[in-house]
Amino acid sequence: MTADDTMAGRLARIQQRIREACERAGRPPGSVTLLPVSKTFGEDAIREAMALGLTRFGENKTQEIRQKADALAGLGLQWVLIGHLQTNKAKDAARDASEVQSLDRVELADALHRRLQNAGRTLDVLVQVKTSSEPSKYGMALEEVGPFLRRIAADYPTLRVQGLMTLAVNSPNADEVRACFRALRELRDGLAKENIPGVSLDRLSMGMSGDFELAIEEGSTEVRIGSAIFGARSYPDPQ
Repeated sequence: MTADDTMAGRLARIQQRIREACERAGRPPGSVTLLPVSKTFGEDAIREAMALGLTRFGENKTQEIRQKADALAGLGLQWVLIGHLQTNKAKDAARDASEVQSLDRVELADALHRRLQNAGRTLDVLVQVKTSSEPSKYGMALEEVGPFLRRIAADYPTLRVQGLMTLAVNSPNADEVRACFRALRELRDGLAKENIPGVSLDRLSMGMSGDFELAIEEGSTEVRIGSAIFGARSYPDPQ
């Protein structure tokens, strides 16, 4: 195995590509956060990532967060839920996740809020927005986001909105992918002018292993990178 085939080598390449994308966009490199996505990867891979200084990991399922949180307890790790969250799993997310980036409906907000109230804690959340027409993608319609944010501010004080998240269309056409990212940024820019009390829209979580450079050029503040850091998954991931 060469140095380029190691996790350290892959991580270094991703960090360099992030810096270069920031330069092309005229942005400081520190304006983009890397969220390593460890979904489907085991405890050994996470320990290897920890040795490289990574302590915050994205996961698709609450069950996987629970398993890894138990196995790696006491190590100061943070688990970010980025996958679709069923309402009946709200209790698990409220207990184990440091952040949920896939809040996309009132029913889920209500379920999380009730669980968080019982636990006496708050939870950072990003609202997931659907910016493509693909039926496999989750998220709120663009026109629903403003009323939803105002509802959260009024009724769900345990949910601390930090920004918006999206998944771009799966397409080889860069213009189509860019359009998804641009739509989220423009939505955020418009809503930010409202200054909704208690709602921050500073963060835009958009861009994954195959399109994160386009996302950065369109204003992403956080990219979610899995296989480009951890290597090929042992089985296909549905998202």
